[in-house]
Amino acid sequence: MTQPAVELEPASLRGLHADMSLLRALDELAVDYHRQGRIGTHAIYWGHEAIQAGAVLALDDRDWIFPSYREAAIGLLRGISLETVLSWLRGELAGCWDPHAHGVANVCAPVATHIPHAVGFAWGSQMKGEDTCALVFFGDGATSEGSFHEGLTFAGVVGAPVVLICNNNGWALSTPLSAQTAAETLADKALGYGIPAERVDGGDVLAVHHATRTAIDRARAGEGPTFIEATTYRMAPHTTSDDPSLYLDDERVRRERANECLARFEQLLVQRGITSKLDAAAVHSDCISRIRAAMEAVEARGAESPARMLEIVYADPPRALQRARDSLAESHDVMA
Repeated sequence: MTQPAVELEPASLRGLHADMSLLRALDELAVDYHRQGRIGTHAIYWGHEAIQAGAVLALDDRDWIFPSYREAAIGLLRGISLETVLSWLRGELAGCWDPHAHGVANVCAPVATHIPHAVGFAWGSQMKGEDTCALVFFGDGATSEGSFHEGLTFAGVVGAPVVLICNNNGWALSTPLSAQTAAETLADKALGYGIPAERVDGGDVLAVHHATRTAIDRARAGEGPTFIEATTYRMAPHTTSDDPSLYLDDERVRRERANECLARFEQLLVQRGITSKLDAAAVHSDCISRIRAAMEAVEARGAESPARMLEIVYADPPRALQRARDSLAESHDVMA
């Protein structure tokens, strides 16, 4: 596994820590908000922040991100507001964003279906002569889906400028990796498609950043796709609707949590004199405050008319849809 030396400037390292802290704070509060009935089901990503923030930092502004449901908050690292992400978690139309404004595709809930999307986008950019790469996140369970194989086949054949990051946390919901594949590593799967692969410690944000930056440079130079297997362990439920006591090993979870990615990175920064424990705690506290304020702002808006969902489907809606929209709008006005 890659273990690079620290290559980033102190300001970049502090920014990376702030990004990880914001993702962590939102994940922790999202669990509480779900229990309070204030958001819908949340795919918990606690302990995966190094993979997300480390990879995104390696991109240029012109590159695109294709997230799975476990990267629902990754748009925060691309300028999408907290209010928008929280609205998305609430299932509101205000949670939609313009992918072209941020270079972040819509969050994909079906497993692996966005991999061909990312490959197709990268291939299209390549054919248009654009200097743009795509980065797609997916879990180990996605490697058992047909869309994964279709996407990698195309990526390898056309040499698409795409980086495929597999977040291997050992579980596809409650199915362990051992029941998903007989391959020694998931990185081995990429070789069958003619795609170079690297396996990194997903708990080491600098290792993830280094591997992703190298892969992006390869893609930008016309050398095609790269598969990165970022290994970690899921230390929390699959989602807020899951009961992990049925399959997770509590002792393993305890050991892994003692070595989780944000604490590891903070320890490194403190050792190098780049931050202090007090400053790190202040960053986390500030993130909590910002998220709470954003949630209050979202809830203060009140509910949107359900008619809105019928206003964005067709440019020229058929009459039956118009009647349904008008009826919904009328009902909402009465209820309001």
